[in-house]
Amino acid sequence: MDKPQPIKRDKYLQPLSHDHHHGLMLCWKINKGHKKGVSAERIMAYAKHFFETQLEQHFREEEELLFPLIGMKDEGVMHAMDGHKRLRVLFFDEENLDNACQLIAKELKAHIRFEERTLFNVIQEKAGAEELLKMNQQLHSRPAEQSLNTWEDPFWA
Repeated sequence: MDKPQPIKRDKYLQPLSHDHHHGLMLCWKINKGHKKGVSAERIMAYAKHFFETQLEQHFREEEELLFPLIGMKDEGVMHAMDGHKRLRVLFFDEENLDNACQLIAKELKAHIRFEERTLFNVIQEKAGAEELLKMNQQLHSRPAEQSLNTWEDPFWA
């Protein structure tokens, strides 16, 4: 069986795809912590920090800058928006932290895979290069890679 070919991401979407990589790392860290028996409180503290410092900005940029390029009524955009809404709730679920952590890891991974494998491809096909450039110019600066790894409790290590 042939290996799937890597997706050629438009250069103007690459900062958002890079964010997705960091989101997948969050999922990995949550799963690693869970396997090591780390308390849900420690894991969720990091997850909330990640959400507040990285993910919320990423969601806003997609919702305000990227998704309008193909229309908010697009089926894929509506699916992504539903995912954002669900994830926002999970990151602040105080009722069952262990369940919330596991759902964040599962749902965020699926959400990112959908955006990367499906929605971003549609956007690349439908949006013009000029529109993607304009969207890219409005993105906020990305944090340095090292700033994502400065959490004082690296429970995943």
